[in-house]
Amino acid sequence: MIRRMLPVMVAVVSMTVGMTVSASAAPDRHGGNPHAAGFDHPFAGYMPGGTKLREGSLASQDLDPGPIAEADAKIDKWTQNDPKTGHPLFSGAVTMLVHNGVIVHRHNAGMALRYADATGTELPADQQIPMRDDTIFDMASISKLFTSIVAMQLAEEGKIDLTKPVAQYLPGYGVNGKDAITSVMLLTHTSGLKPDPVPSLWQGYPDVPSRKAAILNETPQATPGTKYIYSDENMLSLQLLEEHVTGQPLDELVRERITGPLHMVDTGYNPPASKKNRIAAEEYEIAQGRGLVWGSVHDENAWSLDGVAGHAGIFSTADDLAILGQMLLNGGIYKGHRILQQRMVDQMMVNYNTAFPGDDHGLGFELNQRWYMGGLTGTRTMGHTGFTGTTIVIDPDSRSIAIVLTNHVHPNRNWGSVNLAREAVANGLAKAMAVHPVRGRDSWYSGIGDASTAALTTPVLQSTDGTVRVNFSAFVDSEETDPLVLESSTDGTTWSPVQVTAEGHGAPAGAQDYLSGGGHRYWWKVSASIQTAGPVTLRWRYTTDPRYTGRGINLDGIYITDGNHMLLDGEKQPHLLSAQSWQLRSR
Repeated sequence: MIRRMLPVMVAVVSMTVGMTVSASAAPDRHGGNPHAAGFDHPFAGYMPGGTKLREGSLASQDLDPGPIAEADAKIDKWTQNDPKTGHPLFSGAVTMLVHNGVIVHRHNAGMALRYADATGTELPADQQIPMRDDTIFDMASISKLFTSIVAMQLAEEGKIDLTKPVAQYLPGYGVNGKDAITSVMLLTHTSGLKPDPVPSLWQGYPDVPSRKAAILNETPQATPGTKYIYSDENMLSLQLLEEHVTGQPLDELVRERITGPLHMVDTGYNPPASKKNRIAAEEYEIAQGRGLVWGSVHDENAWSLDGVAGHAGIFSTADDLAILGQMLLNGGIYKGHRILQQRMVDQMMVNYNTAFPGDDHGLGFELNQRWYMGGLTGTRTMGHTGFTGTTIVIDPDSRSIAIVLTNHVHPNRNWGSVNLAREAVANGLAKAMAVHPVRGRDSWYSGIGDASTAALTTPVLQSTDGTVRVNFSAFVDSEETDPLVLESSTDGTTWSPVQVTAEGHGAPAGAQDYLSGGGHRYWWKVSASIQTAGPVTLRWRYTTDPRYTGRGINLDGIYITDGNHMLLDGEKQPHLLSAQSWQLRSR
């Protein structure tokens, strides 16, 4: 996947002041008019601080309902029994799409409670509970975002410096090779700590104090700062740091600093029994002796910490997560409550992990992860997933939020990956946004899926001077391994690649054998020149590999000339182009 890296900011002397990235300081190029924007016109900066979520329609935000309906149909299908396996991919799901501060779409499917045991024995129909818009889910690792926000708040207040060793603030932490670990390393998963405590907290220790002591005594498996290792231990360490510095437990910190001010009424640790019928059921755990986990945190290590842990434990709804996302799109403020200063939000969407390509990470948020962000992927696109089947994607460039909540682990964790659903919902929203033609009323669009090919072919062309010059515009939003190639043939059977040169924001430098990548959200001007002594045919071929695609490719303004004549005017003669899996579209 393409990841255009931003400068590492580890040279910041003190995170109590922070830095502002250029994107957040740039003016809004749209003049505040959402309809002036398309997927090909990314926003700069934050939304007005007074932006509040409101209900609205897809049409009100100029969104195409078709791609979103396709995503809904996939979600519905995945909650139904597969004839091959005899069970669904996941029991149920709730999705929400937000665009320009408007909740434009809600969808729910399947069951919040469906099974009686780990093997998938269904409860009687009258005991099952369907999904609804306000179903409460165990967020799993999305909980890490709340721990991260508290850390950013403490840095903003000068209580900690994120660039200094944690051991300067947390007594007993600087042992067993952890003396150099900083909060920045914990927030970006570059501390070198193991993915999970070994032995596990719930199996290896008798009580909460001994489990927290085990976190203090952990030994990294890699030298701090030298490797990316996604680790729950990072957020468990941050929890201990935050609790020590403030003298408050993590659940109080999250409630007082985040969920309370934002009125996230269904978000927190250890939800009350009164809300149980609104909570999505989880796994039936036999080895742990817990039976059906329903209303209690699924993660065993978090469970062993009485449900309050830096890496897991938060329960929430789609509506509450949307508030969190909108607060960040607003630059840290929502309904008059400032949760973070803009300079701190900046740090959460700037890639600190340029040394670890593919593992882009801001302070707390994952960035630029096509495997679940789909067509919304960009260098500033923020998000996180949770093991229970939860996902939030926040795309500042289109001012959008995509939320996918499933009870993927009900009744067990072995029924398949939920990543297809994550990607489908993000792709649906991305494809619903317009890509405006550069010339005329339409452009050629190929939104093919995985393992597919699209070809747009010219008629036979005859140059009068032995040179064929090709000029066109391309909007390229694809996985890096999904190339758009311009090819030529003298016999219509054997094809050779033609080098092209692209110009524009995010375009590769110099002549290229193919174009690919995404996240830049701009049209490119592309040119090529072909020497030929006789007739030649050209084609644009876009090919996708077995997994992951972006929004797709648009071609427009196709003009092919020799030294004296127009050989093909794609705007006036689109009918001369032979299209396989390309279609003319006005958006």
